[in-house]
Amino acid sequence: MLAQGSGLTVGAVRESFPGEQRVAIVPAAVKTFAKSGLQTVVEAGAGQAAGYPDEQYAAQDASVEQDRAAVFAAADVLLQVRGGGGNPQFLDADLELLRPGQVLIGAYDPLSDPKSIARLAERGVSCFALEFLPRITRAQSMDILSSMATIAGYKAGLLAAAALPRMFPMMMTAAGTITPARVLVIGAGVAGLQAIATTRRLGAVVSGYDLRPAVREEVESLGAQFVELPLESGEAAESGGYAREKDEEFYRKQQELMHRVVAESDVVISTAVVPGAKAPVLITTEMVEAMAAGSVIVDLAAERGGNCALTKPGETITHGGVTIIGETNLPSLIPYHASQMFANNVASFLQTLLNEEGQLEINLEDEVIRETLVCRDGQVIHPRMRERLGLAPLESK
Repeated sequence: MLAQGSGLTVGAVRESFPGEQRVAIVPAAVKTFAKSGLQTVVEAGAGQAAGYPDEQYAAQDASVEQDRAAVFAAADVLLQVRGGGGNPQFLDADLELLRPGQVLIGAYDPLSDPKSIARLAERGVSCFALEFLPRITRAQSMDILSSMATIAGYKAGLLAAAALPRMFPMMMTAAGTITPARVLVIGAGVAGLQAIATTRRLGAVVSGYDLRPAVREEVESLGAQFVELPLESGEAAESGGYAREKDEEFYRKQQELMHRVVAESDVVISTAVVPGAKAPVLITTEMVEAMAAGSVIVDLAAERGGNCALTKPGETITHGGVTIIGETNLPSLIPYHASQMFANNVASFLQTLLNEEGQLEINLEDEVIRETLVCRDGQVIHPRMRERLGLAPLESK
């Protein structure tokens, strides 16, 4: 049981999103919270699937509660891997357990489902959606998108190697020479660069493509060739550092130029995602049919509809002998380290909300806090959320 009157309590429950194995608090984070005067409460079994049994939490003096509702009731601050629009199937059940003044921190997929943020606002909670974290140096330790993209890119390389009916590296053997596999990675963001690094370590000949010529040096530093297509890239990102959508004509021309490069590849790993929008189709049916039988496509944009026209989210299919992997939650497939990284990110963010006395202090002068706070005091306050919901801008105080 929790001690009474000894400061704020931070909590995490077992994630209810189907197939989700990650947890928002790992045992090591409990010690970090204690140094800030925080108590920790977790639902029994919350970390089991990630390799963190209840005994490890108890050993760090966390309270382990059998009743999920008891965690919601005890936690002043609730940390979640998937909440709000990121877990729509169970949003209603969570809403019933929330109370006014409670603070939520995690991933809430606000741009895809702005109405879920409005519903959280109605409960009177203060919700911080870390998808909106500004891409600034100070916020790097809190960046859940980059952390999870690192895991996804790594796992994508492994899935491709396991599905390909040939080995990745070149080998000189008594039975003859084995030529290396050819891998194309589309998108040189965090996930793409990690996919490049992983497939290179496995011995493949790797090429990387990105709209931004500026990333050539990063791609080549990993030992991959940078693919150039004669396209006008323009600005590939918003001011916050996140990708933005292009028009249909741009994607049509890109597809035409991409056809040959895809056809020559044994493996294609695509990573192009635009927050809150359907993923652009970069790999057409014709491109897939031009690939050799046995080739593999790993589509990291599957949850957003997919970069491949044939991708089926959550499924692995075969078309004309080409395997298309549409796994929608790659970080959950490596839950131990994915949880560790996610927990470190949210713990770092939580520190920005605490004053010297260990009490919550929401300072809207802080860019990190201001940009991630989506609702507070019964109303949606984030400008982009209000715009998506058709609400008038709030008057500046």
